[in-house]
Amino acid sequence: MIRCPLASALLIGAIVAFGTAPAAAQTSCGPREQLVKVLADQYKEDPVGIGLARPGQVLEVFASSSGSWTMVMTMPDGKACLIAAGDNWEMVTKIKGNPA
Repeated sequence: MIRCPLASALLIGAIVAFGTAPAAAQTSCGPREQLVKVLADQYKEDPVGIGLARPGQVLEVFASSSGSWTMVMTMPDGKACLIAAGDNWEMVTKIKGNPA
């Protein structure tokens, strides 16, 4: 389930905070540090996963204890973009040696 309020709030926040023109506001992008601060301050989301997507690009998942989550892609120049958000995040712990 995609959280429209989060995506809308981040989009509006990005437009105001990062000076993005409305015509170019198809995605929420800006300096990674500012996007991470918004996720922590407004949504209580912290990093729970990280990985490399393409050379130089980093994919991060942020989640809160209430279950909200956000995926952020960071480019080599430090620009980060919100790429997905939702609810009901659950951490899955794999037991070593268990094929599940």
